[in-house]
Amino acid sequence: MSTATDVQTELNKFENPTESEFLPRFFKTKEGQYGHGDIFIGLRVPLTRKIAANYKELSLSEIKKLLQSPIHEHRLCALIIMTNQAKKADAAHKKALYDLYVSQTKFVNNWDLVDTSCRDIVGGYLQNKSREPLYKLAKSSDLWERRIAMVSTWQFIRGGDLHDTFKIAEMLLGDTHDLIHKAVGWMLREAGKKDEAALKEFLDEHTHEMPRTALRYSLERLHSGDKMHYMRLK
Repeated sequence: MSTATDVQTELNKFENPTESEFLPRFFKTKEGQYGHGDIFIGLRVPLTRKIAANYKELSLSEIKKLLQSPIHEHRLCALIIMTNQAKKADAAHKKALYDLYVSQTKFVNNWDLVDTSCRDIVGGYLQNKSREPLYKLAKSSDLWERRIAMVSTWQFIRGGDLHDTFKIAEMLLGDTHDLIHKAVGWMLREAGKKDEAALKEFLDEHTHEMPRTALRYSLERLHSGDKMHYMRLK
């Protein structure tokens, strides 16, 4: 039976000093930045995914240990394993993965970790359930929990259910962090792919109060004339 230590040992074999110098700058790890204190060993995502695939049966107890590592790539690998399991899990295991995830959000602490995992683990579990947990996360003081709330709605968008995307986006329009502005705009853009009229209705009501980054992201798939119209409203 594989362990978290086995996964860490394999990941550590591919430590790349050049990348481990670059990635902390990319993920903003200096004091006062959103990724402050994070540690990287320099693995690129495709390699991490490849290694994760070798441990697809890792138990939840070992996943938890891996997720609690101070090394960013260890946590990413744990989340990729969880995501891969969630896509094929039965109802009981989906719940177990979800429960583990929401109990460990302090380790899901950068945008790539959130974006890799929350759609399938959180959104996938809540697909046919109350979405109230997302609204609680959207009110959190924690940046990453708010981003989880927004990006998890991507799962619902894929099925054509846009209600929670628009409601949570509305809740987060006043957020002060650029990473939330980007997440809001991104999910609005995805919603617009399913229902452009619904996106325009949202923009008609909220463009004046949207952060510019969120607005620009939301407009990316619209016709140039529509983009100009909404940017003028801003």
